[in-house]
Amino acid sequence: MTADRLTVVVADDHAVMRAGVIALLTPDAGIDIVGEASDGAHAIELVERHRPHVALLDLRMPVLDGVAATTEIVARRLGTRVLILTMYDTDADIERGVEAGAIGYLLKDTTREQLVDAIHAASRGETVLAPRVAEKLVARMRRPVQAALTTRELDVLGAVADGLSNADIGLRLCIAEATVKTHLLRIFAKLDVDDRTRAVVIALERGLLPRSGPR
Repeated sequence: MTADRLTVVVADDHAVMRAGVIALLTPDAGIDIVGEASDGAHAIELVERHRPHVALLDLRMPVLDGVAATTEIVARRLGTRVLILTMYDTDADIERGVEAGAIGYLLKDTTREQLVDAIHAASRGETVLAPRVAEKLVARMRRPVQAALTTRELDVLGAVADGLSNADIGLRLCIAEATVKTHLLRIFAKLDVDDRTRAVVIALERGLLPRSGPR
């Protein structure tokens, strides 16, 4: 093992997949696999022991998943770059991986050449994203940022979800009907909707209101 070679730890709970990744990387003259793990906790131990240039981690693993392992590896400041390699490309998974400190996020349909290039780029501190992942992140960044609903606005929206009229909402919350209408207009603007029904639907989808019957 020479100083100009990149050292890599591979972590994936599926033995066949892990072996496949290692087989793809082994022929590359510039990469040495210094450890392999089947869970996030073992991956952290190997990174601590070998201080590799790159840790290639699956997202879903037992004991500690890829996000938790990434967070710990980054927190320990070992100089190892974390590159996520997974089959999951939902917005939530991507966001969790990136926020944990991963320098890159690749999908398992990545070619050998792309994977090798990504590992070299990650070792240099360059961000590496699968095209589909990059598209999702860009789309997310372009969404308008909407202000959070206030406690009173949530109260009003909850009353709407219970089927109350504006007048009844006013009675429940001890506010004027005109004030209820003002709150509703602000809610519509923040949720980017035009009517009460759509406001409730969006609020339920975002977890702003409990999915239960009338309160």
